[in-house]
Amino acid sequence: MKTNELPFYDAYDNLTGCCPRFKPQGWDHQNLHFEDKPFVKATTRSFFHMPLNMGSVFSKTFKAIEDAGAADMDHFVVLSKDVSPWKSEHYFAVTKEVPGEDMSYLSGDFETRVFEGPYKEAGKWYHQLRGEVRKEGKQPEDIYFFYTTCPNCAKFYGKNYVVGFAGVS
Repeated sequence: MKTNELPFYDAYDNLTGCCPRFKPQGWDHQNLHFEDKPFVKATTRSFFHMPLNMGSVFSKTFKAIEDAGAADMDHFVVLSKDVSPWKSEHYFAVTKEVPGEDMSYLSGDFETRVFEGPYKEAGKWYHQLRGEVRKEGKQPEDIYFFYTTCPNCAKFYGKNYVVGFAGVS
């Protein structure tokens, strides 16, 4: 893939009016390279890794991105990282600066893996992804997850796909 490019995301196959149906083809075992790729950074509160205010934070952030004309729905991703049992950071890919929002720019190489199952498996997926990267002779760094659908939409579609992104060196 080209620098700063993400796999295609079909935002228009949306039967729920909330989250589109995620198609994992093209997302698994990808090698991505970011060079100052722009993201809007948002923070949510958690209670032992369970999000408390994700809905309101995501709604506010999506609105700011849309109002700024910075959304690229064909290459959509929100990378999430638990920084503690009480806090998570979320990085919304954008095409340009979003006024009034905390901007972050990611650089580096990332390996992806697609997982399917309940959110409670994220800890297992974290360790599995780190192990797979090490088997390839690379050093895993930051691990992010792209939670492709909310719990209600995952139930509706009958699948809960989560994409792991491992920063590698």
